[in-house]
Amino acid sequence: MIAGLFPTGSHLGGVILYCVAMALFTIIMGNAFAAFAVITAAVGIPFVIAQGANPAIVAAIGMTSGYCGTLLTPMAANFNSLPVALLEMKDPLGVIKQQAPIAILLLIIQIGLMYFLAF
Repeated sequence: MIAGLFPTGSHLGGVILYCVAMALFTIIMGNAFAAFAVITAAVGIPFVIAQGANPAIVAAIGMTSGYCGTLLTPMAANFNSLPVALLEMKDPLGVIKQQAPIAILLLIIQIGLMYFLAF
């Protein structure tokens, strides 16, 4: 099904798909470690590593791409919800709003690094 939507041999497409999927699944799960095994098996291996990418680089940068999702989710309570309570902030999403631009910039950098270093 995905093969019809995704062009075979597109290194950049595979890298973007993998990194964004890691960040999005981490937002859902709240933890990059949980997302790593699932997304690497489902997307990373067939769409990035099978096309000739270095597995060590893909794994390292893939995990840090997941951490970009950690910066964007209230599910990561120790990073995003606890500071709101301790600092008695009025906006419950204040920490996430401050981290969002950095997280998006880091995700774009991770995509570039994986594309140029892994292939």
